[in-house]
Amino acid sequence: MKGKKIFALISTLVMMVSMLGVLPAAAAPLPYSSTGVNQTYVVLYKKNAVPSNAASSVSKAGGTLVYSYKQIGVVIASSDNASFRANLLKDSNVQGASATAGFATQLSDDVTIDDTASPLPDSAPATDSDSLSGLQWDMVQIHTPEAHQITGGSRSVVVGDIDTGLDYTHPDLAPNIDFSKSVSCLGGVPNQDPAAWDDQAGHGTHTAGTIAAASNGIGIVGVAPNVRIAAIRAGDAAGFFFPEAVICAFMWAGDQHLQVTNNSYFADPWLFNCRNDAEQRAIWKAERRAISYAISQGVVVVAAEGNQSDDLAHPTQDATSPDNTTPVTRDITNACAVVPVEVAGVIGVTANGNKELKSYYSSYGVGSADVIAPGGDRRFQLTSAAPNGRVLSTYPAKFFVQGSSLMVKDCTSNPCGVYAYLQGTSMASPHVAGLAALIMSQGVTSSGAVAARLQNTADKIACPTDMSMYANFPALDGGAAQVCQGDLDYNSFNGHGQINALSAVSP
Repeated sequence: MKGKKIFALISTLVMMVSMLGVLPAAAAPLPYSSTGVNQTYVVLYKKNAVPSNAASSVSKAGGTLVYSYKQIGVVIASSDNASFRANLLKDSNVQGASATAGFATQLSDDVTIDDTASPLPDSAPATDSDSLSGLQWDMVQIHTPEAHQITGGSRSVVVGDIDTGLDYTHPDLAPNIDFSKSVSCLGGVPNQDPAAWDDQAGHGTHTAGTIAAASNGIGIVGVAPNVRIAAIRAGDAAGFFFPEAVICAFMWAGDQHLQVTNNSYFADPWLFNCRNDAEQRAIWKAERRAISYAISQGVVVVAAEGNQSDDLAHPTQDATSPDNTTPVTRDITNACAVVPVEVAGVIGVTANGNKELKSYYSSYGVGSADVIAPGGDRRFQLTSAAPNGRVLSTYPAKFFVQGSSLMVKDCTSNPCGVYAYLQGTSMASPHVAGLAALIMSQGVTSSGAVAARLQNTADKIACPTDMSMYANFPALDGGAAQVCQGDLDYNSFNGHGQINALSAVSP
């Protein structure tokens, strides 16, 4: 009887096959067609894991697996096959795939090898009497000189500056650079050769100085002059941050267990990356996974709000992206977000000037703005302390322009230290990253606790009663007028207030 049932089942299966012709096979890949350009792709798998056959699957689709981030289910691949993405999406394990060439956001701030330096004492106080300290109105404004009488930071704390690299020969940075944790992520593949993460743009050297320029009698003093700093190069010489480099940067920060990262850039291929767009979704999700991974490993992630004078809580239009090709104007909603600043767990920073008003260019928004810090304002906030309105910090000597009013050279040491004045939310964010490092130097270790200390010790600033200075600077994308929402405790311009280093490190 049992044999008859088995025979009947086999007969039924044979009949089904004969009716259908053949059992369905895996969809064949589309024929190869060269684009003439080898493109880089971000491939997102449905699970937070990369399947064992990923290299084979990518190869069959017409590409090459470049690097695998198994912890988050993302691989970086390359291909010149016009059908590569379509072929990949036939793999049931793949959630999405996006080409990254032609999609990046360029820095827009106003810009008119020795690893044997003597270590600084751990958690010791620091002085603010370096040769150019008198020009640092920004540090006076957030009370770092007073905070340094308590602590200059701990050598056990390492800040990863995800930027364009840094000049490791700069005399104000050399004592604090951690070569063992510095890396270039260009192309999505970690490369620790110092030549690979040397700054070819200047931006990273500037942000690094604000974070951790040494208190050594030369030039300036950073917010956390005793901590170590690691260069994580994600921006190329032109200032573009491609998605594969940003993903690599956060994975590196997490795997190296860095305490803090500073992020003075936009990571998305478009200024606003829309999760409801099929071409952008894979990048948006992959970047979020990488950032979330870093946070899960104990990394405090600090990010600039942006320089579009836009309300990130109410975006309406993006007219500037992709900004390394031909921009395409498109209507956007809250389904679109700026990465990294609008990712959950990231500390968002707006910028102000020496009059403690939000800078005219600074983006803002309820939910994304956590605190405000000095970023400069060359139009409306010129004072005797800040005669050009900008923030002074370290800069690569190779970019020095003789006679420039925005550059300073200090030859107290050999080589000479070069310093430049810049403005932008890129300049505000490293003040907060540096203060986060001081807080962690005192034993506050969780990302949430650091964020709470930054917010709870900030000096409250209400919305401006006079909004006239913002009238001629509406959002660059769509032209919406700037509007400050909220009260003294929290508002869209200032978040929870201006950071106060002394209050943050006081018992």
